[in-house]
Amino acid sequence: MKGAAPRRDAPLGVFDSGLGGLTVVRALRAALPCEDIVYLGDTARVPYGTKGAATVTRYALGCAGHLVSRGVKAIVVACNTVSAVAPPRLRVELDLPVLGVIEPGARAAAAATRVFKVGVLATAGTIASGAYARALAACSTRIETYGQAAPLLVPLAEEGWTEGEVPALAARRYLAPLAAAGVDVVILGCTHYPLLFDVIEREAKAMLGPDVTILDSATVVAREVASFLRERDLLRGGALGADGAAAPGATRLLVTDVPKTFDETAARFLGERAGAAEQIDL
Repeated sequence: MKGAAPRRDAPLGVFDSGLGGLTVVRALRAALPCEDIVYLGDTARVPYGTKGAATVTRYALGCAGHLVSRGVKAIVVACNTVSAVAPPRLRVELDLPVLGVIEPGARAAAAATRVFKVGVLATAGTIASGAYARALAACSTRIETYGQAAPLLVPLAEEGWTEGEVPALAARRYLAPLAAAGVDVVILGCTHYPLLFDVIEREAKAMLGPDVTILDSATVVAREVASFLRERDLLRGGALGADGAAAPGATRLLVTDVPKTFDETAARFLGERAGAAEQIDL
């Protein structure tokens, strides 16, 4: 069924299997400061990476459907696992713009590579899906894709171990195969990894040379979402404050479970205090 046309003043919807997608919200806040954002973290069923494609798609439909019920104008799938398997089904079922994180990262990498060799650091599930390899091949058949699962980076990000010897050792371990392959671009294909951007970039430059490009998928996605909204005249102008400047948009957090460390973890990913979250059932 066709719904009403999206409104410019409607919020953006963003969802992920947990709180890692708040790095995407952080990038969206920087790129689109006037937009209202509703974020849904399916913290009761995280992680999605160990689930089958049919289950992931079912979970994604539930998350996206709830965001639609909140009146969002577009949905950003912040989860790489969902982006690998579910967007076509979501677009058919929801009749609403749906933007994933994989294609934007692939397009940015294809534009940046000079030697047509691109590395991808991601979870084991995302690497096994082959989604980045397919997306890069769609950009250019000359590109060779080298995937490297980097599971230890997720708990390091969640624990706040983003600097020092331990994350540096982990980064070197995961970058070694990519260095051996001679890649000149590395995509950070997990929403947790932007928190480790500095240490990954430092180790990558030491191992692959100073000209290596590290792509933060959250920043790339935010840039594409901004272009998408602008092209479709869906940008929210924002109310004017007393000083005549546009007032910043609001961020609303929804979760399916409230972990004990919610405040600390959410603030780490968002880059500021997250505020209260509303717990929902799906």
